[in-house]
Amino acid sequence: MSSRTVAGRVGTFFALDDDWSRPVPRVGGRDVVTGLAVGLVGILALELARSAGAFTDVDAPWWLIYLVLATAVLALLWRRRFPLTVAVLLATHMFVTGITMAPVMAQVSLQICYFVGLFSAMAWGRSRRTSLLVSGTILVFMLCWVAWQFAVGSGVQEYLGDDPVAGSEGFLPAIPAVVLLTFLVNVVYFLGAIIGGQVAWRGARQRAALADQARTISSQADSLRRRAVVDERLRIARELHDVVGHHVSVIGVQAAGARRVLDRDPGAASGALRAIEESSREAVTQMRSLLGTLRDIEAQTSDEPEAARTSEPGLCDLAGLVVSRGSDGLETTYVEVEDPPGAATRVPAPAGLSLYRTAQEALANVTRHSTATHASVTLRVDERGPRPFAEVEVLDDGRLRPGTSGSGLGLLGIRERAASHRGECEIGPRATRGYRVRVRVPLGTPTPVSPPAPRDAARG
Repeated sequence: MSSRTVAGRVGTFFALDDDWSRPVPRVGGRDVVTGLAVGLVGILALELARSAGAFTDVDAPWWLIYLVLATAVLALLWRRRFPLTVAVLLATHMFVTGITMAPVMAQVSLQICYFVGLFSAMAWGRSRRTSLLVSGTILVFMLCWVAWQFAVGSGVQEYLGDDPVAGSEGFLPAIPAVVLLTFLVNVVYFLGAIIGGQVAWRGARQRAALADQARTISSQADSLRRRAVVDERLRIARELHDVVGHHVSVIGVQAAGARRVLDRDPGAASGALRAIEESSREAVTQMRSLLGTLRDIEAQTSDEPEAARTSEPGLCDLAGLVVSRGSDGLETTYVEVEDPPGAATRVPAPAGLSLYRTAQEALANVTRHSTATHASVTLRVDERGPRPFAEVEVLDDGRLRPGTSGSGLGLLGIRERAASHRGECEIGPRATRGYRVRVRVPLGTPTPVSPPAPRDAARG
């Protein structure tokens, strides 16, 4: 394993390139409880050590020993607020106490304080590089201190006593064994605090990342919900436009026909008025349904809009629509091409509704804006081809009637419907005479298409 690989792994473990900074907590109940717990354990340990005669070689008074313990415990209160400062202070505390009162420094209560201080430097340090630098410096300093003690001979003497050879039964001589054992214990102690603190920091980093992801997911879910509401409102707006445009156009045509034949053919006038009555009643019914959906849209689930569309017109109503558009001045024809037979009945309801609304809007535009005398509607459904599709095409033989230019919202709605199904849309004048509106939607797996073209203000 190369040194570069080792250095890279160390840098990755300690997250040296991570800019995330752990939030700085204030000194609170958690820190006070930790300090009290360590303090109580320390007092008990010191009393037991005094009773066992561990401090017979210590010349300091008992209150000074307790003061040493208290200062280390108090430093732990700020271990999260100022982790690096506390780590340096406790390392200094350990060094000074070890020189002046080595038996006191070796007590388990103080060893816990020193360990927690170094642990907190890595767990709560704001900068990974600075934390690692401070902790590494403390580790090197402590190991150098241990080496210095062995160099002057006091460390071995304290461990072995007056006769360093007596009782040696291992593979190594007594003095090398003591040196290696002391270094091993100190390396495990200090390095364990450093690695443990980094593991705690990484755990906090992961929890923060998960919290950010949860907030992002929640925000995206809210955004998708709002987008679904907006899309549903746009759909309802298109439906209202199509319903009102279609039925008002029918009413206008039938009213004009009734007016012309009212005197000479009362029966025909009565039929036209009956058609006006039926068309107006159907318009009111559909508008009430759409407005009710609009009022309840905030409470709808994702499945409810599809359920609401099942009662709306589809391809099976296309022939009746074409017949209803015929009038004295406009002849309409309907052609249905299926491969195989019955394929039109298997077209999904949303696609069928869009094709129906396309034909409805195109025929309404013919009535309102064209001089045409003939309009044809052709429905083609192909399930056997390499790219199955359903298509509706509306052709007329007229020209734009002067002074009847529309807002273009109807044609824009047609394009939006086609785009919602990733379909193709062709709207414009024919090469010979008349106007063409053609929409094709794919069946099965959709393929991306270009976005809809800008609206055409010439009609609808």
